Amino acid sequence: MSTETQLRPEMTEEVLITPRAIQEVRKIRAENSIPETHALRLGVKGGGCSGLSYVLAFDDGRREGDTEFRFEDVTVKVDPKSLFYLSGTTLDFSDGLNGHGFVFNNPNAARTCGCGSSFGV
Repeated sequence: MSTETQLRPEMTEEVLITPRAIQEVRKIRAENSIPETHALRLGVKGGGCSGLSYVLAFDDGRREGDTEFRFEDVTVKVDPKSLFYLSGTTLDFSDGLNGHGFVFNNPNAARTCGCGSSFGV
């Protein structure tokens, strides 16, 4: 049994996006003239007040080992290192009174910062 399986036996390598997040991705594409051929890249990088920060960007390239997910007309790419931390995550979008922006609902995050843009495992 691999270490990853031992640590997170209930996790799936799937990443999901809510309809609200898909709608916002489309809106950002239209407002910025980003071609539909550009995928939404989800990732993590070291930093932030909790140890790791989320990364969102449009990307027209493919990196070795990328996993791709398709949600209607939105393709999402995740590199292998990031997928380890993002497995089971749902990307949502909030425009309520408590904040405006993309929200990562990450079951792997043992702690998060107040702004929700960084996390620790």
